[in-house]
Amino acid sequence: MVNQEVFAHSGNVRNYVVGPKKMPHFWTFVLLIFSILCDEFFAQDENRVVFSFGTFQNVSVPENGSVQVVVSRIPTDVSFITLQFHTQHHNATLSYNRVPLPGFSLTAADTGLLSTLTPTQSSLSWFLLSPDGDMVAGTGVILPYTNRDPVPGACNMEFDLDIDPNVYLHYNLFETIITFAPANIGYVRGASPPECDVDTGPGTRWRLEYDIYQYFLPESDLSEQSLIVSLERVANVLSLREHGKRVITLTSNDRTTMAFSSIPGQGVIYSVIVRDPLLNTSASYIPAHTYACSFASKLDDCATLGKISTKVFFTIVGVAGLIVCFFGHRFFKCELFCMGFAFSAFFFFVLITRTTTQDYDIRLALTALIGTVGGVFLVMCWWRFGSVMACVMVVGLLLGFLLASSVFFTPLGDLDVFRSDAVFWVTFCCFVLVVPILFVRWPREGNIIACGVAGAYAVVLAVNAYIYTSLSYITLDILKRFLNNNFNRAFISVPFQDIDFILITVWVVLGVSGIVLQLYRERNRPFFPPSPYLMWRQGRERRKTNVLDPSHHTPSFPTRLIDRIRQLTCRPEPAGESTPLLL
Repeated sequence: MVNQEVFAHSGNVRNYVVGPKKMPHFWTFVLLIFSILCDEFFAQDENRVVFSFGTFQNVSVPENGSVQVVVSRIPTDVSFITLQFHTQHHNATLSYNRVPLPGFSLTAADTGLLSTLTPTQSSLSWFLLSPDGDMVAGTGVILPYTNRDPVPGACNMEFDLDIDPNVYLHYNLFETIITFAPANIGYVRGASPPECDVDTGPGTRWRLEYDIYQYFLPESDLSEQSLIVSLERVANVLSLREHGKRVITLTSNDRTTMAFSSIPGQGVIYSVIVRDPLLNTSASYIPAHTYACSFASKLDDCATLGKISTKVFFTIVGVAGLIVCFFGHRFFKCELFCMGFAFSAFFFFVLITRTTTQDYDIRLALTALIGTVGGVFLVMCWWRFGSVMACVMVVGLLLGFLLASSVFFTPLGDLDVFRSDAVFWVTFCCFVLVVPILFVRWPREGNIIACGVAGAYAVVLAVNAYIYTSLSYITLDILKRFLNNNFNRAFISVPFQDIDFILITVWVVLGVSGIVLQLYRERNRPFFPPSPYLMWRQGRERRKTNVLDPSHHTPSFPTRLIDRIRQLTCRPEPAGESTPLLL
């Protein structure tokens, strides 16, 4: 009975593949015989766990040990079965045999195997092992499928397993990429699987379609219990359709690869449902999850994702934004400094990140320095030349950037037409340039609105440094597209949960309050304060021409400064006549 089960687990031995080359039948047979002997030898020490169809069960794999997963009383109408096992961040090995062999086992945090059944088979077993020798705890479930259901990963030509129902996931700072093997149409027990690439007619696997789903875990929740509960909601076809968000549908002619925007610290589960439109049946791939960060990193792991330098930087930005929101137009020099800081700091960070490999803290410090220089430069331009409209145009560009980013943060940004960088950046720039054009007609009102909206958003960014919120990705997604040439492939999808709706309310309340307060306070004042340099020049000309002006007789500033220095450094001359004392 053990021999029959082992050969049944391995699927079609003649199609066993390691990488791009097939293993000779002789060595495949030798490896299987060796695995069978090991199974018999270690059977007395084997931990045994019995599963039921569709019921999740927690399993702990002991140190340097293994657990045999068993399912029995399989109905005769079931043609193939999938076993999936999930841990939060530790790797686990799921194998057809007691000793894991290449091509017959898989090691990952989200693992799954698919076993086809023989005509008389009524029981099945797999093996769970710890690849690192430590205890591994996780949860697993077994799902049955009939001969009418499509077989996930049955046309695999890329990965090691002969039939691979897994979703493979890779991430970096910018994007998360999922990849899976094509499926095949279903077939009865004991029958040969249909050929994958011989024909492309309606009776082949080319009629299958793939629905890619995404499910967000609760924000800022890195607990294992939250992950387990979420996995139970998306493990099978019905629950995934109920709770997950369908992102896109691929045909068999499309590449089985999809990219998403990475959200460090946010748990996301990705899964795929393969559908057979002709028979109206479907099957689920093995879900895979990610937090887009590492639990094992000692410097910047998921639990301490926010750097101290980032918190300090955005705390200062938030305080400055709050001042600009309510008093920006009144203290015009402070507003120009803050807007010039934001404008120059953003583009310098993009430049230094694309052209150098400096440490993040160094790049952030240089960005703050260049931002300060940019803020002082904008203030000096207004102080020296008095061109209010030119400075307000910079403020308008910032408001336009924020509004354009908000538009593309909506589902509009996921339209296929914006996958092209040329279309995206032309459309984005048009959105940005519309706002400064409106500022030409209403400069004061536009400047006050920019102060309220941008200042309130700066407060939201400051809150994001301590509590995760999806609103930070309004501008962060644009920054990623600046920095990563391939980010146009990624779907921009983020979760909206309670904290996000609270911060949207805060953003709106602060922005509206700041705009209304400044419009009311400035209603009887001049549109903009005059340039100090131009006022000084006008005063000097007035003193030269108006003799009756008392200030006309006042010495110039350099003369007064020199006289003051002489008073402090020179000994005063005695007044009057003095004669020597006569004896």
